[in-house]
Amino acid sequence: MSQKLTVLNRVTLPTPRFFRKVPTIGAALAAVGGIIATAPVALPAAVVTLGGYLVLAGSVAAAVSSVAVDPDGDLRPGADEPVADARVERGDAASL
Repeated sequence: MSQKLTVLNRVTLPTPRFFRKVPTIGAALAAVGGIIATAPVALPAAVVTLGGYLVLAGSVAAAVSSVAVDPDGDLRPGADEPVADARVERGDAASL
């Protein structure tokens, strides 16, 4: 992969398997940090600061993982996903 990629290309190209799990972990870190930082009870300043850092770390991890690209992957967008039939049948809720 020697060509330069734009941010839009990076977002649409296949993501490595590990980096598909990182946004979930990052969101969990950010949620725990948010709970700690906004706790209604009096916590020591160090714990509240740690909560802020967890929010920051989780957010950055989720953002960075979304632009990771598989170096050995196919350069076509969505190449790691199985090809599905583009036709969608419309019907009532019972047929879903």
